[in-house]
Amino acid sequence: MQSYTLPITDPNPPSLMVPSTSNTAGALLFRSEDEMSATARMMISPSFEDVRKIETRPLISRTSSYAESLSSSSSSSSSGSLVSNLQKQRRRRINSGAPLFWLSDGSRRRHSLRQDMGQAASDTYLITRLSFKLLRYLGVGYRWIMRFLALGCYAFLLLPGFLQVGYYYFYSSQVRRGIVYGDQPRNRLDLYLPKNCDGPKPVVAFITGGAWIIGYKAWGSLLGQQLSERDIIVACIDYRNFPQGTMGDMVKDASQGISFVCNKIAEYGGDPNRIYLMGQSAGAHIAACALVDQAMKEAGEGESTTWSVSQIKAYFGLSGGYNLLNLVDHFHSRGLYRRIFVSIMEGEENLRRYSPELMVQDPACINAASLLPPIVLFHGTGDYSIPSDSSKSFAETLRKVGVKAESVLYEGKTHTDLFLQVLSETCSSHLPS
Repeated sequence: MQSYTLPITDPNPPSLMVPSTSNTAGALLFRSEDEMSATARMMISPSFEDVRKIETRPLISRTSSYAESLSSSSSSSSSGSLVSNLQKQRRRRINSGAPLFWLSDGSRRRHSLRQDMGQAASDTYLITRLSFKLLRYLGVGYRWIMRFLALGCYAFLLLPGFLQVGYYYFYSSQVRRGIVYGDQPRNRLDLYLPKNCDGPKPVVAFITGGAWIIGYKAWGSLLGQQLSERDIIVACIDYRNFPQGTMGDMVKDASQGISFVCNKIAEYGGDPNRIYLMGQSAGAHIAACALVDQAMKEAGEGESTTWSVSQIKAYFGLSGGYNLLNLVDHFHSRGLYRRIFVSIMEGEENLRRYSPELMVQDPACINAASLLPPIVLFHGTGDYSIPSDSSKSFAETLRKVGVKAESVLYEGKTHTDLFLQVLSETCSSHLPS
């Protein structure tokens, strides 16, 4: 007999899995055509028959076979009980398969929402971490970042009051916002006018604080609201902050704003003979610098000016710092680092120039000091941002050079307490209506 070899192109055909049973475990080598034909029929035909049976099997075949086995094993059961059992089995099978097919839109949405929330939390953490790393590379230290976050929390706690003041600022008919006084982007001021318009009103030109970095005219809205209710006009002067401008730019902007008030306030019902200058924190320092600088210009020869120190009835400084040489290390320890502060003040060599307490002691400024108006400095003894000794020392220095000056200290009051709690009462007692 001639032998034949059955050719197999793919030992694992994807379309047919031959069961490994005793019926299909034949050898691949055959010694005769009869053996090959018989074995091939044994290997292939039953498999295809099984596949054909599976493919034509009804969807509920298991239920039918279960019914057949159940009827054969329990012939004594009634037909009604059998039908009932079959229905229960069918319900259980449908219910057990429901989650695979009936994943509702709500379930998918909840799953998707959980994924989105997890992704958002992961992205937020990454962005926050990278932001802190960037601030660290830029030289903004951990202490400064923590103080900024503390300021944000403090602002959040004051949010109800801010909303009330903000509504007044944007919607009150007594507020004139964004009046232009110069040609720079931040050369704007806000006017707070009393409801009573009978006769000229005293005027306060106010310069807000903000560590020379975040000052803004809207910070004076609370002061403007309180004083306008006492028939006092308030002009909140905006100015360029660092890094948009340095100390020289801030003093120049403040001086231009004061000039506008002195020359234009009569058009808004103000009395040009009763103008008072006021500043708070960094604004107190800027206002004092502008006042001393103006006095020095007037004491010099041949320098033109657009306003006069004599137009200012008095200067009120709240929680200000007036000797930068004594404060630079203190600011550094509080998070306003020396490198940044010196950049704001245009270099180490200009710290003295922008220290009003030191400038009035210069022999070349004796005549300028005599032109200064009465000065009242308010400070809280619990102020850790700028020590109260700053106002006390400046007042003593002014008195030594012949200026009428006094310092008013409030026991236990902090940097913000003085402005929020004592400011309106104090100013009202010093401002004649």
